[in-house]
Amino acid sequence: MINWLIKRAQVSSQKTALVYRNKSYSFKEVYQTASHYAGQLASFSIKSGDYVGLLGKNNQETFFMIHAIHLIGAIPVFLNNRLTASEMNFQIKDSKVVCTFFDDSFETISRDLSGDCYTFSDVEAKTSKAFLPVEMDFSDVASVMYTSGTTGYPKGVLQTFGNHFFSGTASALNFGLNPAKDAWLCVVPIFHISGLSILMRSVIYGIPVFLEEKFDVASVSEKLLSGKITHVSVVETMLKRLLEVNQGPFHENLRVVLLGGSAVRKELIEACFKRDIPIVQSYGMTETASQIVALDTSLAKEKIGSSGRILFPSELHIEKASETDLDGEIWLRGPTIFKGYLNQAEATKNAFSNGYFRTGDLGHIDSDGFLYVAERRGDLIISGGENIYPTEVEHAILLDENVLEAAVVGKKDAKWGEVPIAHLVVRPTFEEERLVTILKSKLAPFKIPKSFHIKNELPKTASGKVKRHALK
Repeated sequence: MINWLIKRAQVSSQKTALVYRNKSYSFKEVYQTASHYAGQLASFSIKSGDYVGLLGKNNQETFFMIHAIHLIGAIPVFLNNRLTASEMNFQIKDSKVVCTFFDDSFETISRDLSGDCYTFSDVEAKTSKAFLPVEMDFSDVASVMYTSGTTGYPKGVLQTFGNHFFSGTASALNFGLNPAKDAWLCVVPIFHISGLSILMRSVIYGIPVFLEEKFDVASVSEKLLSGKITHVSVVETMLKRLLEVNQGPFHENLRVVLLGGSAVRKELIEACFKRDIPIVQSYGMTETASQIVALDTSLAKEKIGSSGRILFPSELHIEKASETDLDGEIWLRGPTIFKGYLNQAEATKNAFSNGYFRTGDLGHIDSDGFLYVAERRGDLIISGGENIYPTEVEHAILLDENVLEAAVVGKKDAKWGEVPIAHLVVRPTFEEERLVTILKSKLAPFKIPKSFHIKNELPKTASGKVKRHALK
């Protein structure tokens, strides 16, 4: 099938596609700019099917680069700009990208990246070559995002064009769609599925994206009060800040405030009800191409605490160890489920059972079919909307030879929801300052434990596994 941006430029040429820093671009202009970028990328000898590293931010250049990469048939491997060079290098090597393109503002960290790396300015300096736009297929991989699950070892999630299309379709069927009025404010990172899904829905629906480089509560509040925005995706920390700054409701045109990232406090949801804020709790992940379960706004009060019902046409199954158990593992099946893990055949095989994706999350379904998530991927820590994988942090801690054992767990935090803390068994020569220095070179700042607790021993199961839940 034809590339979605080309199709959208044909049928909605003058309609606004992107608003960034008060400058608007029509779908025709986005296509023309992305096509020019694509011709410049062709000068780097990138071929259809090549994996290309992309270290960008929420700005117009990254927006155009994503579309340009798709136009030449390459596959963007999204690099989280909050990671260290060491963490990015693992993903660069694992995905076997032919090269990495990065926003000029990341030039310092790029010096420590592996392989061929080029700034966006390097791309813009190239002469744009003629190229033949590559057609799409639902089974083709559209994007790769790395997620560690609970193993701590990053895996590249293969998201297809079909995954993105049916995710967008399911969302539209749930919320309704009015292409003449709808506009989505993107304040979440576009290197996350929550952000990329907004860009994909823009070309699928033919609606504008209002792109914010970062979450600024004053700027976001202004836009939500303007009447120009109908949809916005946020995490709990963002919503909390918005409620602190705004005492009343937002503009009546705002009809969906999609909330994801972690289980949300009941008090926060109730505060939204009091101000007539159309909050929609949801459940999804990188492997499901964003939300796959969502709560209808009309039932939000009645089903408070629920993530909602499975979106059409996907399926939800709770696999229980015993029929007497309330909770079981959440299994999912449908057209939004990822294709597999990049270069990880065994991990892909283990992630599925009877055609269902085994999420590793626990939950139950009530008699009306509403999902209640009991635990997010076991020991996963969600801090300010960012996933922190305990095993990954523990591996970094154990690089200090004075640490014998380590267990990382989440601690409730008023600002971030959760923060990581570490329980350690150490040698007499252990120095906390030295450990922190090691961690700063290996982990993003938000992953570094906020406190360290020295123990004589860690609680373990009969098989020798550390019982993290006993340390919470």
